[in-house]
Amino acid sequence: MLLPKKKNQAPAKGNRLLISITVMGSAGPIRFVVNEEELVTAVIDTALKSYAREGRLPVLGSDLNNFVLYCPCATTEALSPWEAIGSLGFRNFMLCKKPEGQKTIDDGKQTSHVARKSPGNWKAWFNKSLNLKVSSH
Repeated sequence: MLLPKKKNQAPAKGNRLLISITVMGSAGPIRFVVNEEELVTAVIDTALKSYAREGRLPVLGSDLNNFVLYCPCATTEALSPWEAIGSLGFRNFMLCKKPEGQKTIDDGKQTSHVARKSPGNWKAWFNKSLNLKVSSH
């Protein structure tokens, strides 16, 4: 018996990457496969949908404009929403909520800045977690 031929699908452009996104306050990272040419905004959207689908806590919401993606290995600045996810060559990222006073306009440039030591900052959270003392007996 001959099976009908499937329509030729266009091959995916670029390489596919398995990325890991840690959400601040969540138990573990979210892992999924993306095209290396996919934009950061699309990756944030996929991460939020996966996070919600898995029923993880804390509840984040679905508005991707309220979040930024960091690459803690490369820089302390948030990735540009219009940057390709594979452009840095890293596969581990951190997803954080934007601080209250940080707003963006359509071209991705910030219109106001928040002080670096804001409580919603992943660096502040990381430094605070390093200061935890473990007593030994």
